[in-house]
Amino acid sequence: MTRGRAVAGLAAALLLAVVWAAPATAAPCGPEAPCTVALGRYLVAAPPDPAPAGAVIFLHGYQASAAGVLANDGLVQAVTDAGYLLVAPHGREGTWNHVGSPAGHDRDELAFLAQVRRDTAARFALAGKPVLVAGFSQGASMVWDVACDRADAYTAFAAVAGAFWRPLPDGCPSGPIQLTHIHGLGDQVVPLEGRPIGDSWRQGDTVRALGLVKRHNACPAAPDRRTRAGTLACSHWTSCARGRLRVCLHDGGHTLRPDWIADAARWMQRRQD
Repeated sequence: MTRGRAVAGLAAALLLAVVWAAPATAAPCGPEAPCTVALGRYLVAAPPDPAPAGAVIFLHGYQASAAGVLANDGLVQAVTDAGYLLVAPHGREGTWNHVGSPAGHDRDELAFLAQVRRDTAARFALAGKPVLVAGFSQGASMVWDVACDRADAYTAFAAVAGAFWRPLPDGCPSGPIQLTHIHGLGDQVVPLEGRPIGDSWRQGDTVRALGLVKRHNACPAAPDRRTRAGTLACSHWTSCARGRLRVCLHDGGHTLRPDWIADAARWMQRRQD
């Protein structure tokens, strides 16, 4: 087991006008035609600039889909207006097979996402460009597993309203982790302290998970600075021996705002923040 419609209006004009050219060995794919790899499929939404600044691989929540990600007009526009290719992998049976997951399948999600990473790099000229792995809810739990096990393969990570499930790892085998985590203090679907799911599964404690990343990155106990932007109160660990950590809390519940993902992509490239 591993550790996770076409858009209307202006977005449609930007996306549907472009059918991305794939390598000669691969069929073209885009926002409606899935791109396929050996272990699954994904959809993409293109930025206005034909040369993306990088990519955001966004992992959907429980019982959602890649098509549902691209049906989120606000998310598509926020990411593509920032200059990034939005990549939406499809979770089998609407779920992700991270550690502790009640998923009814046994796909190796780390291998699947590695295939997506390589395929997008070849299809969309992303070699050498930054890649953010982001996700919401159960998709965010999958992000935590990828960050812990495969941090060296991606530039940064953004998790919204989801963290490790039990059993939490004792440590991470990867290199430095660049992680921004966003969570609602009033979240009852994925509470900060986690909760049982049926008799066999349990969401993990987010505070303990964040402590693991701080130890892994050799961060100081207290944040280097605190900021507030809109509804988010953020703590920043920037003087870690390696990697970076940003934790942003809000008073709301289990929610995702598209601008949080676009901001995380920009944070990925602001090395000093």
